[in-house]
Parts: sequence; C-alpha cells; structure tokens
Amino acid sequence: MPTIKTIYQGDLRTHITHVASRQNVITDAPIDNQGKGEAISPTDMLSASLGSCMLTIIGIAARTHGFSIDGVEVSITKHMASNPRKVSKIEVSFSNFPQQYSALERSIIEKAAKTCPVALSLNPDLIQDVEFIF
Repeated sequence: MPTIKTIYQGDLRTHITHVASRQNVITDAPIDNQGKGEAISPTDMLSASLGSCMLTIIGIAARTHGFSIDGVEVSITKHMASNPRKVSKIEVSFSNFPQQYSALERSIIEKAAKTCPVALSLNPDLIQDVEFIF
C-alpha cells in the first residue's frame, strides 16, 4: 500500500493524501512558475519538510536527554536557482527556545537538527544554512 497518494487536479494543482492518517494537502505551482500560488508549492513543502524533520529529531533528542523544546519555532527561507530551476539554498532559523540550555544540550540540539533524515537526504549541492537563536 502506498504511503502517499497524489492526484493531479489540473491547472498545476495537486491533491496529496497521506494514506495512513487521511490528512490532505493541496499544492499549486508558484506564481513565478506559471501557477496561481493559492496553496503551498512543492518546493515550499520540501523546505517545510526540512524544518519539520529537524524539529522532530530535536524533539526526540530532547526527550531522550530529559529537556523540553516545547514552543520552539523554525522559520524557513527558500532560495531558487534558475538554470536549472531548483532549490539552491534553504535558510533555517530556530528561535523561541523555552529555557536556557547547557553547552551539552545546545550541542545535542544542533547535532540533531543537522542529522535529521531529510537533511541527510538532500543533495549536497543544496546549501542548508542553519541558525540557532538561543
């Protein structure tokens, strides 16, 4: 059984269903690439996936080591290259940490973020600029 089912709805729009949870997402091509930009674009989802994956892995590490990251925010800025058209850089900025962390906890947070499965799966040519505002 597939994990994700995607249906092309026409006019550069897709409807994505996560099969197990039945959660849905709509994507549109961005305005700068012939789309309406009325929904998240696939390249925005790629960037969001990186941030969500990093937060998830940091959360696992925090739980394992007995501290909290509840309320931490991640802001993503995506940069596109034009020839070929692709994501060339993703800026990831973590902020709103709920407490002061020790040097060890900060190291755990930073290592967890940079070794999440999405980060490790992306092409090494894609620049991942990661910032932590503790």
